[in-house]
Amino acid sequence: MDGMLIVNNLAGLLIVTSLLVICANRVATAAWFYVLQSLTLVGVFLALASAQGSHELTLWAASAFVTKVVLAPLILIKLLGPLPDDPELTGLLGPAWMAVLAALIVLVSWYAVDAVRLAVVAPLKPALAVSLGHFLLGLACIVTSRNILKQIFGYCLMENGAHLTLALMAGKAPEVVEIGIATDAVCAVLIMALLARRIHRTLQTLDVRQLTALKG
Repeated sequence: MDGMLIVNNLAGLLIVTSLLVICANRVATAAWFYVLQSLTLVGVFLALASAQGSHELTLWAASAFVTKVVLAPLILIKLLGPLPDDPELTGLLGPAWMAVLAALIVLVSWYAVDAVRLAVVAPLKPALAVSLGHFLLGLACIVTSRNILKQIFGYCLMENGAHLTLALMAGKAPEVVEIGIATDAVCAVLIMALLARRIHRTLQTLDVRQLTALKG
């Protein structure tokens, strides 16, 4: 199978795993679906590295495995796992409507990417559309969710989408770029998880609607 076809097919699986993360009812379940998504992202990097002959992307894949498959989920499970899962804190959209929204987002992203006339991304337009759609789907998760924990996972989805876009557009970028991205992602997840624990300890809730005032 052609390397670019593998990349595009694997990229498509990211949307499916995103929906699984968003619709999961428990933190541990969402974290394991995020692990599955991150493994898929690592597979995209490896397939892209093989197709383009880029050793930089091979190192990106190794770094993404350590940070996204191991460290970030471990932080999420250890810090957020003990917090209670409130069934009343459902999102504004149910699973069915979220799937419809995801389809619309991918369709809009495809039309946006189709207008790009760069030779470097011509064979990767489906994957590029997925990366943009993935970012927007993570943003939708943040906007439609009332649960702080789900919003953290929405950020993780956005970060994976941005990461994939960079890999598709600048696969020859120096390894230090990947190190910076990976470090930023892990630190952001750690900070947000600690803040979520502090908010729950102080207010005994994870409902963002209760965060209406800042107290010094």
